Amino acid sequence: MKCSDCPRFCQVDRQKEKGFCLAQNKIVVSKIIENFMWEEPCITGEKGTLAIFLAGCNLRCSFCQNYKISHQLVGDEFSPAQFRQKLESFCLENYSALELITPTHFSSLLLQAFEGFDCPIPVVWNSGGYENEQTIEKIAKFVDVFLPDFKYSDNTLANKLSLAPNYFEVATKAISTMARLKPNIWQNNKLKQGVLIRHLVLPQNVQNSIGVLNAIKKEVDRPLISLMSQFIPFGKPFDRKLLPLEYKIVVSHAKKLGLNHGYIQDLESAKSEFVPKF
Repeated sequence: MKCSDCPRFCQVDRQKEKGFCLAQNKIVVSKIIENFMWEEPCITGEKGTLAIFLAGCNLRCSFCQNYKISHQLVGDEFSPAQFRQKLESFCLENYSALELITPTHFSSLLLQAFEGFDCPIPVVWNSGGYENEQTIEKIAKFVDVFLPDFKYSDNTLANKLSLAPNYFEVATKAISTMARLKPNIWQNNKLKQGVLIRHLVLPQNVQNSIGVLNAIKKEVDRPLISLMSQFIPFGKPFDRKLLPLEYKIVVSHAKKLGLNHGYIQDLESAKSEFVPKF
């Protein structure tokens, strides 16, 4: 079967060959962290998430902090049935949510794994925002919370840094679809269902961030956002961290637009110790 899980529409037969994402016909898990607390409080709650880091990616972000697993396929392979058995081996009630990290390129396989599975905690889809609308509509059957990045409003930058020349249009439609399918529902200060849009502010690219915020304001009703300052230079493409003034300009623009629901970060969050070891 030819793959159309993501907007690249590689159309490769993943039984025989790899797509752009590097994946074939097995779900590849690089790491599982129990009681993972490095996400927004409305998702982690007091217990933290059961965070499942999946290998490969349908983007090639040169600044990816998880590049060791996103730029290569390293981990344990699971069929959909085996992946479900792995989930069932955990006492899921011990966590605030089940978090799938970088899952886009495994959408069809995960859809099979979750078929008929009644997860007792919210399922979080933590992705790069580069999603196929039709795929989103399918996985919304088992996903409760979408946690997408909205990386770029500048497609030239998107192509340079992530090899995604149509990122802005694709992400805008994808996130609008997520918001339509999963309106925000809260319970005891936790997001039980909904969309939380993340944006990482990049050094030297304030205008890109302003464009992203403008798009969110235009496309999503009362959006919940998370503005991140945690960029860590790994030698490329930028040789420094985000400047306080750059972040302040972006935060101020969000407030000017009335985007007051969500989170901002301390600049101290840009530390390598916060990056999981793979």
